[in-house]
Amino acid sequence: MPKRVDTEARREQVADAVIDEIAAHGLRSVTLARIAARTGLAIGSIRHYFGDTVGEVMRFTFSVLIQRVTRRATTLSEDAVARITDVIAFAAPTSEQERRENIALVEYRVMARTDPELAADIAETSLAGAEVVRSLLRDALTDRVIDEESLHREALLLFTLVEGFSFSSALFSAPLRETDVRAVVTATMHRLRDAYPPFEETAAAT
Repeated sequence: MPKRVDTEARREQVADAVIDEIAAHGLRSVTLARIAARTGLAIGSIRHYFGDTVGEVMRFTFSVLIQRVTRRATTLSEDAVARITDVIAFAAPTSEQERRENIALVEYRVMARTDPELAADIAETSLAGAEVVRSLLRDALTDRVIDEESLHREALLLFTLVEGFSFSSALFSAPLRETDVRAVVTATMHRLRDAYPPFEETAAAT
């Protein structure tokens, strides 16, 4: 009796091969032949799971990358300020596997400049991430006097940290250190909070 194949597991195997190929040689090096060589599958088998072109493989791999980022296990602090550090440290690539997946994501983002369909997916993901940061920051500054425009700019600053960790990590040969990421975000949050007066001080001055 033929061995039953787990379709989703096989598709994830192909996605892992694409990620490894991108990390080693860049996104434009991905071909069905290279995927076959990395997985040990016949090109016909890959086509069976994804169709005749490499495009469907690439789209599936992108969806896998996004799912893996959102599924990373993390424990968030109950303190609103510390929670921002937790989330940004969680998003930063601080393991070898996360570094390789991050390289692939960065290459997808570069390709999105000239790919309208991919650009829409990237924009949706980025907007969702920026909104999470903004919501967290609002919670962390509930005891401070800050207007909406300033909140928007400060949230943009924090989201730029997330982006900076991602792009710089893609250029490094080793993952970021979580201790460094946490130290940078913590220092940024201290300076940010100190820039806005507490409600108590404002009320007393009035």
